Amino acid sequence: MQILTSEEMGAADRRTVEESGVPLETLMGAAGRAVATFSLQRYAAATRVVVFCGRGNNGGDGLVAARVMALAGRQVRVVLLGRKDEMKGEAAGALKRLQLETSAVVVDEAVDEAGLRVCTPTLADAELFVDAVVGTGFKPPLRGTAVLLREMVERLDTPVVAVDLPSGWDADSLEQTADGSFRADAVVTFTAPKLAHVFGHLTRNDKTGGTFGPVVVAGIGSPEQAVVSNSGLTWAGASKGIAEKPRDVNSNKGKFGHVLVVGGSYGKAGAPAMASLACLRSGAGLVTAAVPKSILNTVARIAPELMMVPLAEGSKGAVSFKNLDGAKLDALMEKITVVAVGPGLSTEGDASAFARQVVEKTTVPVVIDADALNAFAGKTSLLNGRGRVMVLTPHPGEMARLAGLTVKEVEADRVGLARRFATQHKLTLVLKGWRTLVAHPDGSVAVNTSGNPAMAKGGSGDVLTGIVAAMLAQFPGDVVRAVETAVYLHGLAGDFAASAMDEHTVLATDTVTHLSDAFRYRVTDGDGLTWIGGLRG
Repeated sequence: MQILTSEEMGAADRRTVEESGVPLETLMGAAGRAVATFSLQRYAAATRVVVFCGRGNNGGDGLVAARVMALAGRQVRVVLLGRKDEMKGEAAGALKRLQLETSAVVVDEAVDEAGLRVCTPTLADAELFVDAVVGTGFKPPLRGTAVLLREMVERLDTPVVAVDLPSGWDADSLEQTADGSFRADAVVTFTAPKLAHVFGHLTRNDKTGGTFGPVVVAGIGSPEQAVVSNSGLTWAGASKGIAEKPRDVNSNKGKFGHVLVVGGSYGKAGAPAMASLACLRSGAGLVTAAVPKSILNTVARIAPELMMVPLAEGSKGAVSFKNLDGAKLDALMEKITVVAVGPGLSTEGDASAFARQVVEKTTVPVVIDADALNAFAGKTSLLNGRGRVMVLTPHPGEMARLAGLTVKEVEADRVGLARRFATQHKLTLVLKGWRTLVAHPDGSVAVNTSGNPAMAKGGSGDVLTGIVAAMLAQFPGDVVRAVETAVYLHGLAGDFAASAMDEHTVLATDTVTHLSDAFRYRVTDGDGLTWIGGLRG
């Protein structure tokens, strides 16, 4: 699923109307019905609904939604931020149909502060707000009556469904938050996500304690060829389909790959253990952990299904260069499908040189994480994915060390940096953080929208490494979707864990526990809504 700018969204609508012959009225009708369908499903107990409508097409979408909900038996009031006679085009038609077909009350006094005060009892009595003031084409800031209405809504606990975007939010913003916009508990957008939908924390309600509400995309009739993005940005969750197909009944463990997890050191047995467990839980046929001999038994306790290989170690409990003798390395790599190197490895003694040699000598796909990444700080010329599959999974600190930058510089241009690094080194880069990015050698970048603050715990990166390795082992011919799926599944499992527990108490291993929920989850529901954020209730 492509991610669009505001201009590209407008162009998609124009192509749909002018080249495909779909009337704008039809698009507006589909958009409004999608908002109503979502609202009726998500807030089924809300009988009194107030819809805020501007004078443009976003307001028209809201008027259609108001009509559909009124016909479904809801008590609907519409607050117009303008006069009825100021409505034009398709929005005017939507208003006319609403008044002809329903008993919904339309209030158009809300053109100034005095008019809004008249609406105060209506707002206080509502059980659901629908925000259709301004949409994708709007450029902030809000002014006049819209600001006053926003302030009134802020003082109430009533849930808000935003049509297209929370009014006042710039669709092209890459920022996590936007001062001066309406709050929203849920967002329904159309055709494709815009930049703000994937980079912004759009759904929040500090009064009710909500953290991540739903953000859904509804198809409204635009053909695929009409939707064109020049940014090279896509939504990572769209790749999950490869993990939703049932396995062939004539299957065996050999069909799903053999992953070798190389890592660990004295005091860091948990990292390779968690990576290995996540790899097993994500569907790899076989998983072997190669760890220093002194922690072998500790790592082995994570799961009886895990196979073990002891590694020689130095005086400080880190892996020794002795493991790289030709025959030993060949034996270690025999029949291996994917190598994941780095979890818990440390940088003591020979560990960094050992990691570089493993990456150099490995011919199968390799996932590089943690201290294996640090081993290449100042030596990134050795990272060459040309002719092979190489996946790096740095957090911002590790990325800063690799790129020779500060963390602040990394965070200032995450998309650009990830894209440049991936194309320069011909590898796949998973840059973790708020909205983890998956940058590919061809310059395309997928944005992940799953995950939450509960995952800011030690071990989360190790779990991700295991999932990435498992997906590569199972789908060696589809590296792009395998890695994007892994990143999305990891965040989604974290969302299920936080939902079942509390974000303060979730551990990395709880995320592994909820991987089955993530695999079973379908991003598109029965109403044709694609959930790019939040979980279906």
